[in-house]
Amino acid sequence: MMSHNITEAEKINLLNHAKIAMERAYTPYSNFKVGAALLDESGNIYYGCNIENAAYGPTNCAERTAFFSALAQGVKPRTFKLLAVIGDTPEPIAPCGVCRQVIVELLSEDTPIILGNLQGNWRETTSMELLPHAFVPSALLKEDTQ
Repeated sequence: MMSHNITEAEKINLLNHAKIAMERAYTPYSNFKVGAALLDESGNIYYGCNIENAAYGPTNCAERTAFFSALAQGVKPRTFKLLAVIGDTPEPIAPCGVCRQVIVELLSEDTPIILGNLQGNWRETTSMELLPHAFVPSALLKEDTQ
């Protein structure tokens, strides 16, 4: 596990970056915009926003967009320092189930996740709190039985 010394100011700053990402969302069908910002250990920030499609299946959530962008740029899984997600919801937004599975795979178990809303409310969690008893990569490893 990594050591994540994150200040409250850094958390709020990343939520503000998630809000910028949220404004970039393409949501002509639901008009429900979500933004995500992902901070790596080097201090780089990767934006993600939800991108809808008329066929719905190809739609991609903000969280996955941020992760896929970071990995496409060469960042290694489980080397992130912080994830922030924001949406226009009454309570701090919660990731969908598919995003929770991606988060479990690509974040370290102890990486802080900040969930916020436009009213300034936020809460901190981790991937394992979001998806307890998750299906993890180690479940695919087979022991040598010979």
